[in-house]
Amino acid sequence: MTTQADIPVVSLAAWTTGDHNGIERTARAFGEALETIGFVTVVDHGVEIGEVQALYGLAKTFFRRPEPQKLECMLPEVAKPYGYIPLGAESVAATLRGEEAPDLCEALVFRRPELDGRDGRSNLWPRDFPELKSTALGYFRSASGLAKKLYAMSEIALDLPPGYLDPYFREPSYTLRLVNYPEQEKPPVPGQLRYGAHHDYGGLTILYQDDAPGGLQVCDRSGAWRDVPHRPGAFIINVGDLMSRWTNERWRSTLHRVVNPPRDAQGSSQRLSVVFFTGPDKSSTISVLPSCVSDAMPAKFEPVNAGEYGRAKGLASHTLTKTKPAAA
Repeated sequence: MTTQADIPVVSLAAWTTGDHNGIERTARAFGEALETIGFVTVVDHGVEIGEVQALYGLAKTFFRRPEPQKLECMLPEVAKPYGYIPLGAESVAATLRGEEAPDLCEALVFRRPELDGRDGRSNLWPRDFPELKSTALGYFRSASGLAKKLYAMSEIALDLPPGYLDPYFREPSYTLRLVNYPEQEKPPVPGQLRYGAHHDYGGLTILYQDDAPGGLQVCDRSGAWRDVPHRPGAFIINVGDLMSRWTNERWRSTLHRVVNPPRDAQGSSQRLSVVFFTGPDKSSTISVLPSCVSDAMPAKFEPVNAGEYGRAKGLASHTLTKTKPAAA
């Protein structure tokens, strides 16, 4: 039996009131959490929880649709960063260990809508479900505002001048991933999880999760898995590999996973998560931040192109199904 992880809870209320001393304290607490465990829960974040819950409900409606309708939102090749990804198409743990059993989830993924049409591609929205598109676009705006706040807070926590990170986020890499973990009518095969052990590979991740059985766990420094507690109305923020590299590993990219519900769980064990991945412009060069380097702690990493780094670690490396299946 696992125990709960000690995930710090940080209020962002000072950012609303403009309390400069409070902002400084908030940023320091935020940075300390990302140094020690790589995860932090934020409250008083300014995002209307009703907006998140509306998107959550519409996502559940989408995932209840018959498979042929969901497949209309799937790219011809699954190994892409957006569109519908069916159950059994991914094994995220394969990014660490090679061949792994498929993850027991399905997803609907949208990239930043401002990119639509720029490269001849666009997000795949359900054609007869306009409510989902309008609500998701609204959430992109709200989550983008929260991301801007988090990176401004990061500047303070990392002893950077105000606005230092702005040039890296003129064309940010934002991705919205709606993830459904359905009821498990059959027992998983040995080692198979809802979402296998992995590291996120971008900047900061913004997660909204529910409290259904079978949830998020983090691996602590001793190697033990601990449950991430659910807090109504809160977001969980964690560090991706690129952000850890940017900070010279001052901030931790922590191994995490989504476990299966107990076989004897009472009631529904369906789980749904709203995940907003953030990262710098894909054309930017990411070098270790100057405030994270010293004589005692020289830079551990060479500069890297953000886009190339993301592609190397991206979904294509752990997608099992390479082509779109025929609709039933």
